[in-house]
Amino acid sequence: MVALGYRHDRVAALAGVAVLAGALTMLAGLVAAPGPWTEGYVSEAGTTGMPLAIAYRCGLVGLAVGVALLGRVLGRDSRPVATLLGLAALLAGTSGVVPCTSGCPLPPYEPTTVADVSHTAASVIGMVLLAGAMALVALSAPFGPVLRRLSTIAVAIIVPLGAVLGLTMLLSGRGPVSATLERAALVVAVSWLVGTSIVAAAVRRTRPETRPGSRAIVGQ
Repeated sequence: MVALGYRHDRVAALAGVAVLAGALTMLAGLVAAPGPWTEGYVSEAGTTGMPLAIAYRCGLVGLAVGVALLGRVLGRDSRPVATLLGLAALLAGTSGVVPCTSGCPLPPYEPTTVADVSHTAASVIGMVLLAGAMALVALSAPFGPVLRRLSTIAVAIIVPLGAVLGLTMLLSGRGPVSATLERAALVVAVSWLVGTSIVAAAVRRTRPETRPGSRAIVGQ
C-alpha cells in the first residue's frame, strides 16, 4: 500500500488551536475590562484605554487566522464553504484591526464614527457568512454525518440567536439583552469552529489523501 501524506490534519488542528487561543485571549481582555464582563458589547474590550485592548485585538486577529486555516481544509470538499470562511476570516481580521470607539456606539441611538460603523459592519457580515458556511456544511454530503450533524445543530441555534440580536440592536440598542445574545452567539460560533477543526483533523488522519496524478494501491 502506498504511504500518503496527511498534512491537512495538521492544518485542521492548527486552525482549532488558533481559534481557541484567540477566543481565550479575547475573553481575558473582556474580563479585564472595568465593570461586569457580561455587560456591553464584547468589542468594547478592544477600545482604546481598556487594560488589555491590544491583547483583545490580537486575539481576534488570531481567531481570524484560525477561520482562514479551517477554510483551507474544508475547501478540499467544497469551494463555496472555503470562500465563505475566507471572507469571514477577512472581516474578523478587519474587526480586530479597526476597533470601535469607547462604548461601541451604534446608530440610531448614539453618535457614531466611521470606525464604529466599519467595525460593526465587518463583525455582523462576518457572522452572517460564518452561519452561511455552517449551513453549507450541514447540507453537503462530502463532509460526512458527524460534521453535518454538528453544523446542523450550530445553524439551528445561531440563526435565531443572530436574528433576535439584530432586532435587539436595531430596536433597543446597547443593553443587557443584546449583551447576552451576542455572547451566546459567539460561544456557538467558536464551539463550531473548534469542533469542526477537531472532526476535520480526525477525518483527515484516517482518510488517505490522493495526490493529483497519483493512485493509491490498495492491494496486489
